[in-house]
Formats: sequence, C-alpha cells, structure tokens
Amino acid sequence: MKYYFLFFVIKIFVMRFNDQVAIVTGAGQGIGFEIAKQLSLQGASVALNDLDERLAADAVKKILSVGGKSIAIPGDAANIDFIKEMVNKTVSTFGSLTIAIANAGITLFAPFFEYSPDAFTKVMNLNLAGSFFLSQYAAKEMVNQKKGGSILFMSSVTGHQAHKNLAAYGMTKAGLEMLAKTLVVELSEYGININAIAPGATITERTLHDENYEKTWSRITPMQKPATVYDIANAALFLVSPSSRHITGQSLIVDGGWTSVSPSPY
Repeated sequence: MKYYFLFFVIKIFVMRFNDQVAIVTGAGQGIGFEIAKQLSLQGASVALNDLDERLAADAVKKILSVGGKSIAIPGDAANIDFIKEMVNKTVSTFGSLTIAIANAGITLFAPFFEYSPDAFTKVMNLNLAGSFFLSQYAAKEMVNQKKGGSILFMSSVTGHQAHKNLAAYGMTKAGLEMLAKTLVVELSEYGININAIAPGATITERTLHDENYEKTWSRITPMQKPATVYDIANAALFLVSPSSRHITGQSLIVDGGWTSVSPSPY
C-alpha cells in the first residue's frame, strides 16, 4: 500500500504541468530548449519558438521523441505582429495558454563609447519590447480564460552587477525585473503571477565556443562551477508551477553565488 502511495505522489510531482499550455521563446537550444523540454516531460503542451526555423523544428522533434507535446512556431520574438500570431496559434492548437516564458534575448558586447544605435535598438527591441508584448498578449488571453496563469521573464546577473561591455544588455535585464514587479499591480487580480529569473554564467552551446569559459567561471564562482541549463530550467519550472502561485513580482538569481562576490572574468 505504501509503495502505491509513493508512486502516486511521485507521479503527481513528475506530471505537475498536466493540462498546462506554455509558450517558450528563443527555445531552439540552450536554456530555452531545456525549459521547454522539462515542461513537456512534466505534462505541459509547449509552443516552442525560435528565430531559426531549423533549430525550432529540430528542438520539437527531440521533445516529441521522448513523448512530449510540442509544436514549433518559428519567428522573430521582437516582432509585435508575430507575437500576437504566436499566442493565437498556441491557443488554437492546444485550446488555452497558461504559461508564457519570455526567454528570447540577444547579447551584443561593445564598449560604451563604441556602442552603435543599431546594436542598441536590436537589444532593446528583443530583450525589452519582445518580453513586454509577449506578456501583454499572453496576459490578455489568460484574463479571457478566467483561469489565471504564470509569466516568466529571463533576466540576468548583469541586471544586478555591472559587467564590462554590457551596458545596454544589463539595462534591459534590470528593466525586466522592474517590469515583473510593476505588473503585479495590474495582473494579480486576475490570478496571474509574474516573476523573473536571473541566470549567471551557464554552459550552453554558445558559451562552449569559448574554450576558456568554463575554466574562468569555475575559478570565480563560489560554487566552483558555472550553471548547467538544467539548473536554470529547474528554477524556471518552480516559478511557473502550482507550487509558486503565491510568489509574484520576484527575481530569483541562479548564479552559484557569483553576485555575492562579483569578481570580473576579465
């Protein structure tokens, strides 16, 4: 009897996103893909977005191969018209929308005195405007459904600590955390909670191109290693899960302690 009860409890936890429908932007690889995969493995239906059509299609194939439910919606997550279409397609395919994760973002390094208007506009449009309007359209759908929901922004430790050559990027990440806090005032009455996570150094396909990345961040991170995408996905899933319905307007740093000491990697 006790083994049956244990199995029942484990099943409830593992499938804690049953009947949930999520959008995850920028999810063709890296952190976004791991979040989408883990949501799907735990019962959610996932609309997976990426600017790269091939990456999006391949990511969905991987999720389907392990028994998950997912569709690819490739497109520019900074484009307002596309965001609206993405929300509409998600709802028409899966019947509802209960989770929106604005993971898509761009990092363009440059010294402050050399930062171009074009680079600045690209960073602002995707990191800030894309996240803002995804949350707006998703929240409108959640309000119409009258079932509440969860929204999550992808911030960064650079929104907390200064980082060389990332003035514009850090500004967007700090802005997202303030947006999450501000929207508590407007979304709470509809049962929508909204939070942000701020990853630190993380091993992804992109950072692996730097052969010194893991060694450098292992040296300056108190936990003696950078995060994995699974570490970040765990935090993301917690904040959009039923376990966190009373947590809203918060930012969770996942950085192995780096912001406590903040040594520069340079």
